[in-house]
Amino acid sequence: MPTSSKKPPYMVRPPTAVLTRGFDPQLSVGSARPAVFRSSTYVFSSPESAERAFQITLGRTHATEDESVELIYARLSHPNAEILEDQIVPLEPAAKSAAVFNSGLAAISTMFLTLCPPGSSFVYTTPLYGGSYHLIQQILEPLGIHGVPVPAGDSAGLQAAIAATPNLRLVFIETPANPTLRMTDIAAAAAAAHEHPNAALVAVDNTFMGPAFQHPLLHHADLVVYSATKFL
Repeated sequence: MPTSSKKPPYMVRPPTAVLTRGFDPQLSVGSARPAVFRSSTYVFSSPESAERAFQITLGRTHATEDESVELIYARLSHPNAEILEDQIVPLEPAAKSAAVFNSGLAAISTMFLTLCPPGSSFVYTTPLYGGSYHLIQQILEPLGIHGVPVPAGDSAGLQAAIAATPNLRLVFIETPANPTLRMTDIAAAAAAAHEHPNAALVAVDNTFMGPAFQHPLLHHADLVVYSATKFL
């Protein structure tokens, strides 16, 4: 028997949230429907606001809770991206925030270059999307960022590779794999990565399954990436 008669709070399912939660009209100049913004540059309200925006955007400090950071340049952020990011978050249970890029590979590239400095290593499942292969072999390896491939679906091999790889910073899983559709055990990979002396992060390319059928963060992955022109 329950110890309390208090009912749990009502939770809106992610698909319902996406359809009904709306958006902050301040992000669209008060428009009731999101406008399409083609601006490249934006006006600051004051020199101090400009300095604050650059400090946050360049990673020198962090925005406070509920702080509205003024926009700088469309390549960094723009109103349509902010609206889309807010709409993506409820699709991925346990997600705290989202970042939109001009392509899925731009997101993957940013992830690798942010988390894996020269001299570090990462483990990845194979096969991968062709663009990801090109990034690893033609860009990351020449920069001194070493990748260790493991066949998708080989849980024992993946766990062994994670444990044996020095300077490990990231485990990158594409599941289902493109194009074989082989599945990889996200939870097992996350457990092995988090037990590594470097406490490596786990990123999942969830493009093929989409957020309707697979939620990597609920299986203890740290990051999820998508190509939004596919299932998403």
